[in-house]
Amino acid sequence: MEIQGHRGARGLWPENTVQGFARTLELGVDVLELDVGLTADGVPVLHHDQELRSGTVRDRGPYRPGDPMYPYVGRPIRELTLAQVKTVDAGMRHQRFAETQTPLPGAEVPTLAEVCELVAGHDVRLAVEIKTDPSWPEVETITSTAVKVLDSYGLTGRSRLLAFDWRVLGVARELLPGGDRVALVEPDTLDASWMAGHDPAGGLVAAAVAAGATMISPKRVMVTPELVAAAHERGLAMVVWTVNDPMEMTRYIAFGADAIVTDYPDRLRAVLTG
Repeated sequence: MEIQGHRGARGLWPENTVQGFARTLELGVDVLELDVGLTADGVPVLHHDQELRSGTVRDRGPYRPGDPMYPYVGRPIRELTLAQVKTVDAGMRHQRFAETQTPLPGAEVPTLAEVCELVAGHDVRLAVEIKTDPSWPEVETITSTAVKVLDSYGLTGRSRLLAFDWRVLGVARELLPGGDRVALVEPDTLDASWMAGHDPAGGLVAAAVAAGATMISPKRVMVTPELVAAAHERGLAMVVWTVNDPMEMTRYIAFGADAIVTDYPDRLRAVLTG
């Protein structure tokens, strides 16, 4: 069973931060899951949403006096430069995890390169979610830019690309034909517009295979023993997200899942070793 730290370990530390990832590496995980967006000047940075979200970051001041784009929080990342994105505080405690999360005041939104530099010397894999949606006219630029960064650090061999927008999987198949490609899915994206034109009526697993996936990662409420078996029959690994309750973890382990994504890797390790 593979332990995947969700956005690092966001139940314990602020998500998608270098400091949080460093602590998660000390805790011990098999995979660090993270989210990548692209700035206006073409730099891959880590943030869960396509816009800077107020629940996880806050403004500290403009990049330069009188910047008409300020405040930055609430704006799409692809409309902001790296210098503007770097001004926000990403180390604030998330209200949802107020009882368990230790804040990291002053932490910045990191670049993908900064995270690669952190993990290059560690025995850990990266699950890199490409943050696009069906409204994007193309997905090649953000995907290829992320792959170039991973390649520059020698990490393509232990990285996988994942997306709800399954067009990314087709691009990834061209860029990294030997790499893993993860088809993310939840009830709201169970639609051909998200699934690269593939009809879910023909079966979720069949659609994922046709889109180029080597792994399938449904939201936990969608996962059944039958779905796990169907994925394995087609050669797809099953990655369940996001599971934080130990009893639920035990259930998906019994279902035969190959990996669990969790905000609390320490809980999953305790379940596996208990």
